[in-house]
Amino acid sequence: MNFFDFCQIASVTIFLLIIAGKASYLRLSRQINPIAIAGGKKGFLLAVELIAFSGLVVWMVEVLLYAFHSRFRIFPSPLDTQLISSLPAKLIGVALIILGIVIFILAFISFGDSWRVGFDVKAPGALVTSGIFAVSRNPIYVFLDLWFFGIFLINGTLIFLIFAVAAIAVQHWQILQEEVFLLRLYGQPYQDYRARVGRYVGW
Repeated sequence: MNFFDFCQIASVTIFLLIIAGKASYLRLSRQINPIAIAGGKKGFLLAVELIAFSGLVVWMVEVLLYAFHSRFRIFPSPLDTQLISSLPAKLIGVALIILGIVIFILAFISFGDSWRVGFDVKAPGALVTSGIFAVSRNPIYVFLDLWFFGIFLINGTLIFLIFAVAAIAVQHWQILQEEVFLLRLYGQPYQDYRARVGRYVGW
């Protein structure tokens, strides 16, 4: 196992520990259920959200299979085609992952009790506009985009490029759906926030 393998394993571990830790804290200490996947959704919207969640799980498994150099692969061998394999690309991939994780941690700090997975119609948290959210309206999606693309640069195979492109497209679609939900939920305060802070980064 080399440095790049360790980086991939560490990124998955950190991600899962942060999610599990935050969810446990909100559930046990604040009596808040932060998991609202598929809440209030039907048909196409429900299908996309469930597919996106399942895709993330499958992707993380594939990342670990690559990092541990397992012979087993979820997808057929043609998708293992090597597209790039260079030290500079791998180092850029590591840098993107580290940057993404820093953004992810800052987002969870800024979220406080308002973090949710999915649309929580029954008990939404307060609108968060401070901290990292003063720079990006969607820092967790920025993290995911950096993470997916960083993993592709480290491994350089077709399957991870497909996942990265698909993740960016699906997440952008999810952001657009969330904007409709948040505007309906928070009204003018969210409209003002949207006017001054960029969807991904900037003002």
